[in-house]
Amino acid sequence: MTPRTRLLDPGVARALSAVSAAAKQGLGDPALAELVVIRASQINRCAFCLDMHLALAREHGVSERQLGLLASWDEAEDVFDERERAALALTEAVTVLTEGFVPDEVYERAAKHFDEAGLAHLVALVVAINNWNRVMVARRIPPGSRTS
Repeated sequence: MTPRTRLLDPGVARALSAVSAAAKQGLGDPALAELVVIRASQINRCAFCLDMHLALAREHGVSERQLGLLASWDEAEDVFDERERAALALTEAVTVLTEGFVPDEVYERAAKHFDEAGLAHLVALVVAINNWNRVMVARRIPPGSRTS
């Protein structure tokens, strides 16, 4: 398959990159940010983003155990702390909207661990990676390739 490179305007790519960077910076926890973007990328089946963010997660000290169990985080209670679990639950709820709105209990769970600004940055990060996942899957960009 040939990448469909024309599906991403450079100005749009810069804007998406800026949103991603601002959300990550505002969240203030690079390891948690990578867990969030990896989980959304797993759900969205974006191999390019998974490949990139797995490497970044390792650079930020995320353990191989967490990476290996991330797809089943809700069953791996001793591997993820409550803050991580709340962020991952919110990630899944914002990523998979087939059942409607984000449930109140999921939002309230996250609100116990993140202040208003933290929640805003967490949601922005989930929205940003969902954008990237959809763009990269639509473009059929293979893992490890250059996208410019």
